[in-house]
Amino acid sequence: MTVASGRPILRGVEGYEDLELRTVESARVGRDDLAAMHALFDLCYREANHAYLEKSLTVLKHLALAYRNGVLAGFALAEHRVLDLPRLPGTDVNLAGMSCIHPDFRRRRLFVTLERAASLAGGHDITKAVRVLGCGRMAHPASFRGMTVNPTVVPKPGVAPTAWQRAVGQAIADAYGVREFDARTFVCRGSGVPIGYPVLDLGDVRPGEWEVFREVDRDRGDSLLGIAWTPGAPEGWEAP
Repeated sequence: MTVASGRPILRGVEGYEDLELRTVESARVGRDDLAAMHALFDLCYREANHAYLEKSLTVLKHLALAYRNGVLAGFALAEHRVLDLPRLPGTDVNLAGMSCIHPDFRRRRLFVTLERAASLAGGHDITKAVRVLGCGRMAHPASFRGMTVNPTVVPKPGVAPTAWQRAVGQAIADAYGVREFDARTFVCRGSGVPIGYPVLDLGDVRPGEWEVFREVDRDRGDSLLGIAWTPGAPEGWEAP
């Protein structure tokens, strides 16, 4: 299956010489691409909620896809926006969305590459940003782990978000179109229907990593909102 829409964005990138990576506006994804995405979603999730995938395409503006020999190796949704956050007008924000990586291509940082490509597809010059707030909604610790290495991450196990962090979290949840957000736990309440259950080996997840997911109800379709600053948080971010 070939890419029916979009444009090549990366070729000959170290570690991805065998892949063709493209971006496309989510609203203009081609029929063949969409069919391949649904098939990969089924491969990566048990009880995959395909209505959720379709809805995700209306939330974030850009989609990145990676193919090898006509087979979809992965896709990711993302969008870069400039938002007026509480006490932080005109903030550069990267909103990461749904992503699926074929099992044969996991642990090659393809997820990071695709998310970045989708986020930058709008042509925004991120090099001029003083700082960027990275955001994502996660369903399990394995997907949250990459964000937790950032010391500015919220939420943290055993640490209650500050009032400022809760206010920013609510603003980001609103940007994602989340109908019900618990700023105390950073849980985005689902629609009552599971998104799906990831087909992943979570055996290496440490018990402590589950703490922030304690109130995430996968059967209800919940997810955990994570936010983190690059290169560093604004002054007073950790203050009570």
